[in-house]
Amino acid sequence: MNQTRRSFLVSSVAAGVCGATATVGTVFGADAAKPAKIKYIDIHTHLGAFYFGQELTAELLIKFMDEHDVEKSCVLPLVSPESAPVAQPVTNALAAFKAFPDRIIPFCVVDPRAVTAPGQRTGHVAGVKGIIDILKRYQDAGCRGLGEHKTGLFFDAPQQMFLYEACETVGLPILFHLDDIRNPDTVGLPRLENVLKAFPKLPLIGHAAGFWASICGDATFDDFGRYPPVPKPVLPGGALDRLMKKYKNLYGDLSEPGGEKAIARDPAFGREFIIRNADQLLFGTDVLMPNQKIPQFELLSSLNLPADVQYKIYRGNAIKLLKLDGR
Repeated sequence: MNQTRRSFLVSSVAAGVCGATATVGTVFGADAAKPAKIKYIDIHTHLGAFYFGQELTAELLIKFMDEHDVEKSCVLPLVSPESAPVAQPVTNALAAFKAFPDRIIPFCVVDPRAVTAPGQRTGHVAGVKGIIDILKRYQDAGCRGLGEHKTGLFFDAPQQMFLYEACETVGLPILFHLDDIRNPDTVGLPRLENVLKAFPKLPLIGHAAGFWASICGDATFDDFGRYPPVPKPVLPGGALDRLMKKYKNLYGDLSEPGGEKAIARDPAFGREFIIRNADQLLFGTDVLMPNQKIPQFELLSSLNLPADVQYKIYRGNAIKLLKLDGR
């Protein structure tokens, strides 16, 4: 049976999935315990109770950030029925932003099925306009991006295209989840490429098992619903290198087991992948409950990345992408 993204996370928390990162530290001779000199901007966090009895409040998120040198965190709602057992509304993110305006960056989410007609592209203008109206209200309230975009529709389904067009129009980057169930694609990510072509000014930030499985040249669709064992060699020729080189509006979110496993499975390849794609990668944790183990801190430190690459990934790319410098 394929191990899901969330079941993996639960087992990882229980077992402490850090063995692979220790190997990385040995390979590169880095001090994995050395604190980061560059404060992080976390592109991916959640608020609420994804698991029963494990609620992450805004106050607990700030505590987590303080413990890990995270200056600011993006809070991503979850509203689609496929995205979470219990919805995490946009109001959660906005309330946290109101309470901690210097630390929290709210994102918004719109499920296109709620505001567009199913099936054909009839009603295109009305569908896009309806989404734009909603997004503008969220922007006025402080939202800097849309995510976590996590629906049960194919990645380039007509209703999804309405959402992408609306986000490009108002200037909101999208952080999306892609696996074998949520926003599914096929090997080589042709559906994602359709969207990258159609909306060249829309930043798309990839996340989850299907997206990160595509780092490898021999990825299969079965890999879209599971995580690779560590270590496991990465074969060159993966869709991610090809697409990131061709489409500068494609970014990668290094959070959750997908991002961490993609790099830790083959540390030498992972380090070079990060360096050559440094302008299009973002630090993230996907923290969603108290006391969650986050291996990204140790992993990235152990890779001994060049200082300019660290800055871009840890915070610089997020500042530019989310216009945090006011530009």
